[in-house]
Amino acid sequence: MKDSTKLTHRVAVLDEELCQPRKCGLECIVYCPVNKTGGECIVLGDDSKKAVISEDLCTGCGICVKKCPFDAIVIVNLARELGVEKIHQYGINSFRLYRLPTLKKGHVVGLLGRNAIGKSTIVNILAGSITPNFGNYDSQPKWDDVLKNFQGTELQSHFEKIAGGEIRASIKPQLVYLIPSAFKGTAKELLKKYDERNAADDLVDELGLRDLLDRNVGNLSGGELQRLAVAIASAKDADYYFFDEPSSFNDVHQRLVVARVIRGLADLGKSVMVVEHDMTLLDYLSDYIHIVYGEPAAYGIVSGLQATKLGINNFLEGFIPTENVRFREKAFRFDTTNSVEDIILDTAVASYSELTKSFPSFHLKILAGRIRQGEIAGVIGANSLGKTTFMRMLAGLDKPDSGIIELSAKISFKPQYLSQDYDGNVYTLLSAACEGVSDISSMEEQIIIPTGVKKLYERNVRNLSGGELQKVAIAATLMRPANIYALDEPSAFLDVEDRIAFAKFLQRFVRAYGKSAIVIDHDMQLIDLVADSLVIFDGKPGLEGLASQPMQKEVGMNKFLRELSITYRRDENTGRPRINKEGSRLDRSQKTSGDYYYTKKSSG
Repeated sequence: MKDSTKLTHRVAVLDEELCQPRKCGLECIVYCPVNKTGGECIVLGDDSKKAVISEDLCTGCGICVKKCPFDAIVIVNLARELGVEKIHQYGINSFRLYRLPTLKKGHVVGLLGRNAIGKSTIVNILAGSITPNFGNYDSQPKWDDVLKNFQGTELQSHFEKIAGGEIRASIKPQLVYLIPSAFKGTAKELLKKYDERNAADDLVDELGLRDLLDRNVGNLSGGELQRLAVAIASAKDADYYFFDEPSSFNDVHQRLVVARVIRGLADLGKSVMVVEHDMTLLDYLSDYIHIVYGEPAAYGIVSGLQATKLGINNFLEGFIPTENVRFREKAFRFDTTNSVEDIILDTAVASYSELTKSFPSFHLKILAGRIRQGEIAGVIGANSLGKTTFMRMLAGLDKPDSGIIELSAKISFKPQYLSQDYDGNVYTLLSAACEGVSDISSMEEQIIIPTGVKKLYERNVRNLSGGELQKVAIAATLMRPANIYALDEPSAFLDVEDRIAFAKFLQRFVRAYGKSAIVIDHDMQLIDLVADSLVIFDGKPGLEGLASQPMQKEVGMNKFLRELSITYRRDENTGRPRINKEGSRLDRSQKTSGDYYYTKKSSG
């Protein structure tokens, strides 16, 4: 194995699930130039179940990457001048992490990066669950060596506490829907079990959990489980708090409440770290940012600590000036012009009269409206107000109690909750989703490649991550022959880059093919990017909901933000949405003028 004290200039990663030597012609071994000259750069492992690539012998030509029929190989050339130190590697031809983020007492540090880029590895190392091996994956590192590696750094005292068993970490996990399988009992019982700071009562009120305390955790919704998980993590008495995607399943109001709870821990002098893909919320919540960049599932590099505004803008730019590193070829930009009326046809592909739908304890009323050809309608509002019911009625899955829906088009519907109960690979699933299409290759350039799904063809659907499953579901929805595409919370489990890419792709897709779309989502940045018009849901969650008529995005956003009592501005460099600090000069000024939704770029 290569000496871990040297920089690994070649990163060779093999996806063991995709590598299938018994099904291919061993193209990687046959076509490798080093192998052709008598070397053994790529060989079969001892079990003959996967290839093994020598990073020392690899020339980085990339031939094996192109020849592999299952897209199982990633080869990356790391520039020598990066000078980054390897912190951890799981094994030969596996993921490796370079550098660690900085913990700041009394501050919230945000981690911003793609899925599968090392954020989970970071939290497990900082929490003491994983001992960093600095690339020596075939031997268990000794703590004396670990502490020597961090000597003189800001993390030295942190790892000394880990070595001495003194560190106390509280972690809010990403997959909150697994909580019911780990605990059988009520929300009150679970919260009481971990209330080490005697803070549970205040947290219950802050997070709106009072009415669900006596319910079994197995009967809670995704948003309720998320806020309960935030309460449990916050109630522990710890030195270091880590929150992994605390916004998932929550509506905009609930996300702001969660953000205030997390900020409260920093105000108590705690070290707080957050992974969050809702960039507007991360901006609102964090004091500092670390960008984590690299190649998903191959390697991740943690950038230096940056102020929040600068860090997010550098992420969007794909370039870190202080480190002279470009990690993405193109920058993300936010269009500051909102008028698209000239390219939306005044032709209704769906129209509906006033609709009503009643359940035993909930009543929904929807004001009359229509969806036009070429239009993307955004649907926003609190949870439990009937947004999904509205979409299901349009799609013909539920019938209204009163009112008429007139469709001159077919609707393809992606539900909010996705099932992995499918015995087969992604290619088979997509083929089955395409009605009347015998060969999905005809849709690769149009849908599959832009959504990043082609590389998942050979993966078993049951083994997909949340983000991968979401992308497959989006692709399958768009591949069905339809005129209207109804997407319920498409941002769930997607990382920041995928959310922005999806929004821009959906706009191009709708415009280019004369389609229409309806999108329900709580990520206001995504709605701001993708929507032409808005339907706003108001009412009393779980009791009654009222849906507005479709309105211009500017009018709808202003109305919605006024109800939340928050104001937005645009970043002067990127045009991205930013929440004004409550009570700030700009916040007061915009509230006085009634301009809660930005109309132009603004500084700050």
